[in-house]
Amino acid sequence: MNEKITAAAVQFNIKLGDVDANLARALAGLGRVAAKGAQLALLPEMWSSGYDYRHLPELAERTPEVIERLAADSARLGLVIVGSLPTKIDDQVFNTAYVIDRGRVTGTYSKLHLFSTMGEDRFLAAGDSMLIVDSSVGRLGIAICYDLRFPEFFRKMALEGAEILCLPAEWPKPRQEHWRTLLRARAIENQLFVAACNCCGVQGKLDFFGMSMLIAPRGEVLAEGGAVDTELIATFDFAEMAEYRAQIRCFADRRPEIYGQL
Repeated sequence: MNEKITAAAVQFNIKLGDVDANLARALAGLGRVAAKGAQLALLPEMWSSGYDYRHLPELAERTPEVIERLAADSARLGLVIVGSLPTKIDDQVFNTAYVIDRGRVTGTYSKLHLFSTMGEDRFLAAGDSMLIVDSSVGRLGIAICYDLRFPEFFRKMALEGAEILCLPAEWPKPRQEHWRTLLRARAIENQLFVAACNCCGVQGKLDFFGMSMLIAPRGEVLAEGGAVDTELIATFDFAEMAEYRAQIRCFADRRPEIYGQL
């Protein structure tokens, strides 16, 4: 385990359907956080295209090219990068998060919980597995946006050894307080770090509030974005996580024989 790592979130206003503009913005932000010492950097959900439902199959065709560019920068900058992109498999499109570790794709996770309120289930296929992956910055558990409302999913990742929960998102107004409360709860109840990157600005009919966050295991918000393009930086100290877990022994004190195994 690393003693400390520097984590970052690259929050920006996604231009609906404009892969080139979004890629340029993401690469510029990644370069800036790497220059400040970041080792782990998060991008938002569906950051290359946004939820341009009508054109997602065509936009997903560009994802291999986008991944190639990200991998090159990941290697050059020494970054672990996490963000989600539209991904086409056969005739289906998935919302897939990629973990790119210093030039290599080391894991993918397709969003399990599709937000039916906004019609995601009509345009996207759901994933069928979770992802906990070892990386050069620690053991990462990956989730996407609406997954945040399913605490058992996060507890399962914690039980399987996740040290940092990474969550790209497009979480719109007016549910800012749900976002902030649930992110802190996931950190506190699982005693680990949470890195969450939301988008900001108006995208189609939706208005996104930003508020990307880097959170410590005790629930302390180490860095938080406003409502405009920004990059966040914070230090994740794994010794503090171990100390907290030794003080409050939630995992040892569990009673799964009463309420069921995960």
